[in-house]
Amino acid sequence: MAIEAAAASGGLSRCLSVGGHIDGFEPLDEQLAALPVTPIKDEFLGVPMLYSSGTTGRPKGIIRPLPEQPPAEALPIFDFLGQLWHYREDMVYLSPAPLYHSAPQAAVNLTIRQGGTVIIMERFDPEAYLSLIEQYTVTHSQLVPTMFSRMLKLPEAVRRSYDLSSLEIAVHAAAPCPVMVKQQMIEWWGPIIHEYYGATEGLGFSACNTEEWLAHPGTVGKIVLGELSVLDDEMQPLPQGSPGTLWFKTATEFEYHNDAEKTAEATSPDGEMTTVGDVGYLDEDGFLFLTDRKTFMIISGGVNIYPQESEDLLIAHPKVADAAVFGVPNVDLGEEVKAVIQVVPGTAEEESLTQELLDYLAEHLSRQKIPRSIDYIAEMPRLPTGKLYKRLLRDQYWGEGESRIV
Repeated sequence: MAIEAAAASGGLSRCLSVGGHIDGFEPLDEQLAALPVTPIKDEFLGVPMLYSSGTTGRPKGIIRPLPEQPPAEALPIFDFLGQLWHYREDMVYLSPAPLYHSAPQAAVNLTIRQGGTVIIMERFDPEAYLSLIEQYTVTHSQLVPTMFSRMLKLPEAVRRSYDLSSLEIAVHAAAPCPVMVKQQMIEWWGPIIHEYYGATEGLGFSACNTEEWLAHPGTVGKIVLGELSVLDDEMQPLPQGSPGTLWFKTATEFEYHNDAEKTAEATSPDGEMTTVGDVGYLDEDGFLFLTDRKTFMIISGGVNIYPQESEDLLIAHPKVADAAVFGVPNVDLGEEVKAVIQVVPGTAEEESLTQELLDYLAEHLSRQKIPRSIDYIAEMPRLPTGKLYKRLLRDQYWGEGESRIV
């Protein structure tokens, strides 16, 4: 297989083999034997160049300065996270997410560095995930809210049939978690759920434990890295409790690889702050709440509507497996609110279900936030990281048209 892969790759200048002879490959042990065993004088620990998830556009490579950190010493961020989530040598970490994403990659990296054990799932399956916790007495894991929702929709008997008592820390991030979903998870798993908010760009970081979240339902925590400002479209500070674009005096500098224009868009005019376009506010105790992504905002009849509130309610409905809400063309209003639903298996996509969902939303939302129509889809386009690829859905309705949603 290695010979075939090398031949198919083309342009390889050198092929090395480990643990055995392969025709056309040089044994790695022989090549290493000719090299010095003393450390390189200026040897530093590198960092990966990660890419943004691409939920609102093409993924962008993120370049940060290389730290002058000896390989034997952990990066300061790893020390911080290890203390925050109680990583230790005898831990067992279960990773249900792809390792090309920054969060699971960092978690696996940190676990191995601590001497812990890592269990990696090729893809997330809700019941298989629960069975692995029992099988390997997992102590730590990191998930996304979609995984919570899918586990909660398993039959009660299935959910209760697995021993999850070994689980000490369950961390979640990457997407907003509906309040009802998280409350149900805490009732099921207990006060072991931690949440954080951060971007691959490394702008800032907020965190909260279960107790802090229960005191401030819906929060993504307090800012613990970086300096946050909540600003309006004119870059002026907004009062406490008023949603605005989140800008950070960054914990680490960054730029987008070969994309000076995107870097400039994410940077304030004075060059001191950066943003990824998230919208939110701080409460009186300094806890951060996210409203939505600015790029997902719907402008209908001059009114700004953020769809996250409607999505959170729909995902919590017992007949809904997944949901997306976004703007579609409307001649009079510019945009109108549309919902696309993936139903729970065995649920009929009938007019009566549509009316049931609209009535359900009407109990919780003002009229302008309620979708004017609901379409159904067999499977929602989510990235393996759990993030909703909303742009793919939106493009089916807009075609080549222009919109503030990108």
